[in-house]
Amino acid sequence: VAADEGILHASGSGVPPVTKDYCIIYNSNWVTLPKTLDNATFRTLENLTSTVLCSSSEVPSGLMKDKAVVVMRGNCTFLEKARIAQSSGAKMLLIASKSRLSAISDNKTDFEDVTLPVALIRYNDIVDMQLVLGNEVNVTLYSPPLPDFDYSMVVIFLIAVFTVALGGYWSGVAELENLKAVASPGERETRRKKEENVTFTPVTVILFVVICCVMLVLLYFFYKWLVYVIISVFCLASAMSLYNCLAALIGEIPFGQCRITCSNKTIEVRLIFLAIFCIAAAVVWAVFRNEDRWAWILQDILGVAFCLNFIKTLKMPNFKSCVILLGLLLLYDVFFVFITPFITKNGASIMVEVAAGPFGNSEKLPVVIRVPRLEHSASTLCDLPFSLLGFGDIIVPGLLVAYCRRFDVQTRSSSVYYISCTIAYAIGMVLTFIVLALMKMGQPALLYLVPCTLITSSLVAWRRKEMKKFWKGSSYQVGWMP
Repeated sequence: VAADEGILHASGSGVPPVTKDYCIIYNSNWVTLPKTLDNATFRTLENLTSTVLCSSSEVPSGLMKDKAVVVMRGNCTFLEKARIAQSSGAKMLLIASKSRLSAISDNKTDFEDVTLPVALIRYNDIVDMQLVLGNEVNVTLYSPPLPDFDYSMVVIFLIAVFTVALGGYWSGVAELENLKAVASPGERETRRKKEENVTFTPVTVILFVVICCVMLVLLYFFYKWLVYVIISVFCLASAMSLYNCLAALIGEIPFGQCRITCSNKTIEVRLIFLAIFCIAAAVVWAVFRNEDRWAWILQDILGVAFCLNFIKTLKMPNFKSCVILLGLLLLYDVFFVFITPFITKNGASIMVEVAAGPFGNSEKLPVVIRVPRLEHSASTLCDLPFSLLGFGDIIVPGLLVAYCRRFDVQTRSSSVYYISCTIAYAIGMVLTFIVLALMKMGQPALLYLVPCTLITSSLVAWRRKEMKKFWKGSSYQVGWMP
């Protein structure tokens, strides 16, 4: 069985004609489609979605001659429909499906006489075709080759490296301020208590990974309910994160600092407007999240703010905790991408299914950076209109980069750990894209990011003869003096 993605190019009868492309699924063992429109033949579309074409008596004589015919998916096989359409003079058969598009897998042995192109198309696309192009539509089928590289990956790369670098730097700035404050012995215990609320220990690292595993499995089985919980949590967390990020910038501006007093507390007026703005941004995204033309921009802005705030707030106490966290999440990523296809009934990985929305669910989890694909292909129309990078592929290595930056601050090492780890992250991202282009399938990015960042950080510490301090982490930083 071969299931291939192709494009239906539809043209209206207006002047100039309006055109639009739609996704189709076809079987390359049955028919070979041209790779470009230059060699494609247009046919007038006859909309017969009122029938399933399981019997030749369903259609008046002569209505299909030399036309492209679209009928509904019914109980009979695709090739049975195709034989009836071909005997009635049709030149192309489109089968509209209201469910998720799947492989066309009939046995061709008993239908060797069937030669016309047969393709599966979404019923909603047929409705859209009539609304956009009118009742007189000419269509053709073609299947352009999948591009080796899409330039949206460059945008993904820049967003990821920028977020990791900025998050690590911000964490270092906060660490420097904390170390200056701790010079006062009276504030030391207060600072310790404050840090305990945002620090990962080896035990909490393991607990965190277990929670990730359980949550992913629950999403796989109860996606249609839990997806709205995740959307709600993302709106709340991203609004708070965006506020924290912008408040840090506004705090550096020495203007507009007028305050108001309420319940014996004072607050800057500009921070009130900032909070309203951040809440409004999250609400707008929630309402228009399925608007593909621009909602991805807002999701990426909120996502970057979420990642930055997470990297800055959550502190790894030492390199040992970093190794445990990154190592366990690497195994988690590989297991749910590469191993679970051997366990699930449909042979799909749990990670990919949850990311795409199991069983064709239209709601998507807002846990990725999305950038529209810039190269035109059938895959762009069918199921991958965006290049994606999960928040975890930014946050998890970002926590190590942040630890390296804080270690630089604590040891006054001229940012050597921070810069080296950031460069290693960029190299890991490039390696991920190279493997993605070669294998033509989704990759667990942590498989390449984790070794690059961990090995690089270890080599720097070993070369500088600071591995013991680097491994134990913050246990010695109390003696720091400005």
